[in-house]
Amino acid sequence: MIDTRFLQYARDEEREAFQRPPVAAARAHDPVARLAQVAMLLGGAVIVVALAGWRGWLPLLLGLGLLATATAVYYRASYRGRHPGIQHDGLFFSSVTGRGIIGWALGILLTAFYVVLYWFPARLEPAIRMLDPLSHLLARRAADHWFLYGTLYTLAVLVFGSRMLMRYRHNRYQQIRTASVMFFQLGFAFLLPNLLKAFNQPEFYFTYFWPLKPEYLWPAGFGMGWILDSGRVGAFMIGWGIVMAFLATPVLTYFYGKRWYCSWVCGCGGLAETLGDPFRQLSNKSTRAWRVERVVVYSVLVLVVITTILLWINHATSGAVFGSSSASLKKWYGFYIGALFSGVIGVGFYPVMGARVWCRFGCPMAAILGIQQKLWSRFRITTNGGQCMSCGNCSTFCEMGIDVRAYAQQGLNIVRSSCVGCGVCAAVCPRGVLKLENGRQAGDRYPGASRPFALLRRTLRKKPRAGSYTG
Repeated sequence: MIDTRFLQYARDEEREAFQRPPVAAARAHDPVARLAQVAMLLGGAVIVVALAGWRGWLPLLLGLGLLATATAVYYRASYRGRHPGIQHDGLFFSSVTGRGIIGWALGILLTAFYVVLYWFPARLEPAIRMLDPLSHLLARRAADHWFLYGTLYTLAVLVFGSRMLMRYRHNRYQQIRTASVMFFQLGFAFLLPNLLKAFNQPEFYFTYFWPLKPEYLWPAGFGMGWILDSGRVGAFMIGWGIVMAFLATPVLTYFYGKRWYCSWVCGCGGLAETLGDPFRQLSNKSTRAWRVERVVVYSVLVLVVITTILLWINHATSGAVFGSSSASLKKWYGFYIGALFSGVIGVGFYPVMGARVWCRFGCPMAAILGIQQKLWSRFRITTNGGQCMSCGNCSTFCEMGIDVRAYAQQGLNIVRSSCVGCGVCAAVCPRGVLKLENGRQAGDRYPGASRPFALLRRTLRKKPRAGSYTG
């Protein structure tokens, strides 16, 4: 017989389930972390003085250099005292990572910075002049607002990449992947383009291809014509871009999926995976968002293809067919897609919509890689549905808005065109349910995969639903 006293308690479990969970006792601060915080404040103070007119290497190193180094040291020291593994206690209750006041303020600040950078660069003149010593060293010329942007972008990837290395130190795949995006951002997206400028060569980015960097295949203006004017070096650059876009990309995607680019090489993905990592849980997982995603991202791909074709037709006919309309379309694309969507919204909305807003809803490179991945890639994320306990960590941390748990519960492979293969879903799974794999063939990934184009036609007619392959 049950003692009724055990059934009489004053707890409302349903109500308390939505309260902030108990907070663990605060850990003693690491002395190295405290010292790093002091150095960060000192670096910030030096930057303020430098913006007021102090120029040269000393303020640059003591300001920006010290701030970046101290931040990286702080993350390393703060994570060193924790157990390896993903700890997300209070994630959605934090004002920064849960769309609180601080998160919205940070989003507004990032958005405002991109607006000023693109359309009011003169207001950044003090910060630009502060970087003159570094610009003269690398590019043999004074800094401009794009050099400022590239420097801050690269420092963000390196500093927050060091945070990723410590946070995911229990996962070898994440360690290597993070080191890869740090390497490509520093070497191929920052140092090499500036060194090319130092030798009076085009500022070419070897890790960006058409259609993500469409002007590299546009015939006139700041595109193919300008690059080819540099002679053999320019011809090599154009040849490199064509080979990578139309030959290497489908081959690499066949073997490794779109992760070889979106999660290992691309600078947009690199910033999302480092600076944007604290906000990955904010991506919308609803079916409605999936429907919007499919319409918007493929519309951008169609738009860039049409723009490229029209520009080449107009170029071949010396403007006799479309006149100035093709140039207007190019400017429209550059403003609304290249600047407003990929820059202002793509990064400014990190604290509000998650870190892969541009990659998920706008990137034409992600769209074309997604088509290739869905139709004929050997890459898949396999699931062991019998071990899944439906904790939801995988879906929570998927920055591309995929309801991973819906697949895991059914024991289905995860083969979605939007999946960038970041592997975080597998890293946060407490039971090892998920595994990133490259199979022997593409046709065994899901029902109908052996007839990809028939499946594509059915996919275009169907509305996506959770746990399905219609997308």
